[in-house]
Amino acid sequence: MASHYQQLCAEERACIMQMAAQGQSLRQIARLLRRAPSSISREIRRNSINPTAYDAAAAGRQARQRQRLPRRSRKLLPHNAAFLLVAELLRQGWSPQQIQGRLREHYPEDPAYHVSHETIYAAIYAMPRGELRKELIRCLRQGQDGRRKRSQGEDRRGKLPDMVSIHERPPEAEDRLIPGHWEADLIKGAGNRSAVATLVERSSRLVLLAKMPDASAASALEALTQMLNRIPEPALRKTLTYDQGKEMSRHKELTARTGIQVYFADPHSPWQRGSNENANGLTGR
Repeated sequence: MASHYQQLCAEERACIMQMAAQGQSLRQIARLLRRAPSSISREIRRNSINPTAYDAAAAGRQARQRQRLPRRSRKLLPHNAAFLLVAELLRQGWSPQQIQGRLREHYPEDPAYHVSHETIYAAIYAMPRGELRKELIRCLRQGQDGRRKRSQGEDRRGKLPDMVSIHERPPEAEDRLIPGHWEADLIKGAGNRSAVATLVERSSRLVLLAKMPDASAASALEALTQMLNRIPEPALRKTLTYDQGKEMSRHKELTARTGIQVYFADPHSPWQRGSNENANGLTGR
């Protein structure tokens, strides 16, 4: 039996309706259909028109209608009330951690405003490219908690051994049509006492985040290894594009651990990592 729930077909629903009308138990129905009793119970509970009668045709219509609805609405979507408030507080210099606390304090009974700072980061990085996303990422890096773009400190580029240039990256990575090509970035906290690693998949714009104790090469290696190895299919771990920050000095170990090939952008060229840096496209697109 599959470990996850699979949608019932029309024939199975007809069988449930007939056997339920005959007074058969959930276990008897489940045994005949080779389904878990909990699946039969859930089907009857969710798709019955009334508590006493299960109608297969009506259940099928309800299931199809439910499939057309979003499975789970995200709390922070561009232009909903919570997002607009978060954006305004970011413009005022609040950090995501401070915003998280303020929203829970001012809206204790409204779960729509109960968002974590990780949710705020993920929502902004997942936005389509545009001026609003660029503005909010800039706000993230200039917040009162001292978060800033890693490359605003000393220029540490050009010092890594065995770098492979972005110009040798497979052309398919530039097209954004085939999944498995990632961009990474690092946001450092005040005094380098903490950091957040971000991974953005170029095709789907899936965002992964990992909190790090510091911005060292060892911490970056561990965080990126864990995030990448949670991706089950090796085919979805093809390339990773990074800048030339020294925290990526152990990139060959990352390749050995995950199978992903690491490519490095040119110095001072954030547009070459458009998904992370919100540029208007990569060179050569």
